[in-house]
Amino acid sequence: MADALPIPGQPQDYALSLKQPWAALLVHGYKTIEVRRWPTARRGRILIHAARVPDSRAEAWSLVPAELHEAAQLRGGIVGAGELTGCTPYRSLEAFTADRSRHLNDPSWFHGPVLYGFSFAKLETLPFRAYSGWMRFFPVLDGTWKIRN
Repeated sequence: MADALPIPGQPQDYALSLKQPWAALLVHGYKTIEVRRWPTARRGRILIHAARVPDSRAEAWSLVPAELHEAAQLRGGIVGAGELTGCTPYRSLEAFTADRSRHLNDPSWFHGPVLYGFSFAKLETLPFRAYSGWMRFFPVLDGTWKIRN
């Protein structure tokens, strides 16, 4: 899937897969930063994919408010979209902790030497659509997702 080619004449949509409940927390705006171990130069509209395998940590699920319980059960498909606006390197526990209210990760989850915070804006939910995911950004090739500018 990582080597999939764009369809000529159609805009290329990309998605990022997150485990639940993180995908639901992101598209509903409870968090605006997704933390990864790798940086990205990608910017613009990104579809948010809920992975088939959820996060097993009880600490993650304790962050889910009652109104998101149903949304956090959606797995294996596109659940929303947002504008990827930046990538912030966290080179210290202090920097990571300073953005805690935006990424919701416990400070104990910081394992350096560096983590990266992907900043999102204009987050929105979309009707669930089953779709196979990938570990990094991946193209969504079926042409059913229109990028809104």
